[in-house]
Amino acid sequence: MGAVRNRTDEEMMDAELDAAGSGPTPRTEPGSRAVSLAETAYDRIEELIVHFTLRPGADVKMQTVQTMIGLGRTPTHQAIRRFAAETLIIIRPRDGLQISPIDLMRDRRLLRLRRDMDRFVVELAAERLSGNHRNQLLHLVQRLRDRRDGMDAVEFNGYDRALDQTILAAAGEPFLDRTLRPLHIVFRRIGWLYLSEIDREVGLKETIDRHIDLLEAVIARDAVRAKAASDLLIDFADSMFGPLETSIAPELLDASVVPLFDPT
Repeated sequence: MGAVRNRTDEEMMDAELDAAGSGPTPRTEPGSRAVSLAETAYDRIEELIVHFTLRPGADVKMQTVQTMIGLGRTPTHQAIRRFAAETLIIIRPRDGLQISPIDLMRDRRLLRLRRDMDRFVVELAAERLSGNHRNQLLHLVQRLRDRRDGMDAVEFNGYDRALDQTILAAAGEPFLDRTLRPLHIVFRRIGWLYLSEIDREVGLKETIDRHIDLLEAVIARDAVRAKAASDLLIDFADSMFGPLETSIAPELLDASVVPLFDPT
């Protein structure tokens, strides 16, 4: 008889996703079309999470997510596994998926980690900035200036993601992308909630201005100014937590919470 082998963590997650209704995931090689589709699936699910189409704490079936993003089972499966590893989606065997609720205390702790990592990234980007990346950042600055007074939070998040990706590319350290991107998604979701429910006008213009300051410092290859601008941007993110804690209904942070009765 052959030896009994313990299942790896990856195999156990495959089994859990199978129970959630996805079926087994074929293995794919880096650079394959399946990998590209998995990235597309990840991007589309990120949009759904950040903009509350998939609400924090909501239960959802694998097939529902697949239909919403318009892609096949395999790339959806792969993207869900990645989000699960990044703690943004919870896989519950035989009971589907849950979008991770917003935990304001945890997210505020994570902001301290993001502060240090962002400072490191913008410093590298300022020092290593290539001509092509500089042109991309110049274009982003111009678009942010042109659209500043007419932009909504959804449009801004598109620019914000492009900004993050370009600065990470300019930094030239591939390890940072998989480390920082989940943090950026966490705070893009927090920012969406704040800008949608608390401060639609002033808050959005302030964050746009701070992003422009950061981009201009990186474009100038001024690492010291870039780190200072990054710190100011994180300070703005930190300032959102007080109003969120006191003004946001609990069910917006976690859809599984039963709303309080409102006599009005």
